[in-house]
Amino acid sequence: MNSSDSPVVLEGQLDTRVSRALWLVKWLLLIPHYIILLFLWIAFSVLTVVAWFAILFTARYPRAIFDFNLGVLRWTWRVDYYGYAALGTDAYPPFTLEDVPGYPARLHIAYPERLSRGLVLVKSWLLAIPHMLLLGFFLGGGLYVAQGSDDPATWAWGSGIVGLLVLFAGVALLFGRGYPRGIFDLVLGMDRWAARVGAYVFLMTDSYPPFRLDQGGSDPVGLVPPEPSAPTGEALVSQPVDDPVGTRQP
Repeated sequence: MNSSDSPVVLEGQLDTRVSRALWLVKWLLLIPHYIILLFLWIAFSVLTVVAWFAILFTARYPRAIFDFNLGVLRWTWRVDYYGYAALGTDAYPPFTLEDVPGYPARLHIAYPERLSRGLVLVKSWLLAIPHMLLLGFFLGGGLYVAQGSDDPATWAWGSGIVGLLVLFAGVALLFGRGYPRGIFDLVLGMDRWAARVGAYVFLMTDSYPPFRLDQGGSDPVGLVPPEPSAPTGEALVSQPVDDPVGTRQP
């Protein structure tokens, strides 16, 4: 597959020593990240509106805004990979917007030199509708308020297929069965689909996301490329781990 097929590269290396029970409390351990990400996503939303106008009038996504927004997406992917979008590692996510070559979850989106002024008017909502319907099935609706017959407002959780698969993986870990490789590959495929759609919806590319479930931790597009400041030819990503996850006690 040619790297030009998608400007989005999402990688996840499966940790061979995931704890059996740590996943039960990861929600608690991630609270500091959730608080910071709340404010980062507010900034992300405001800057995306600024980028929208910049693209409309100049056909360019301001590089400083692009780098910041990419950093927010990278931070979010590391938290999701550690947490309940994958449970792929017990390595605590770093507090940084930068790419972290040594961390098992990485994301790269190629910077577009020019973007379509016309597409910016429709791609975030109209053109993305088919993908958003599929992602609603994959990822669910998250935590939301639902109307009940007895209680006028109750909290409900819509986890989607990814949430159910990750739960199955957590139960398998808890009972010493290890992380099923087939579940991991499928979950990463759905996470990768979501990342490609996200990059398109957030105006970071004009490349329409493929309707393709590229499974596995290694993105078939290729490994995350070196950052521009890295020495030429320097490899910034370690080899993917193909062995099934062990069952180390927490």
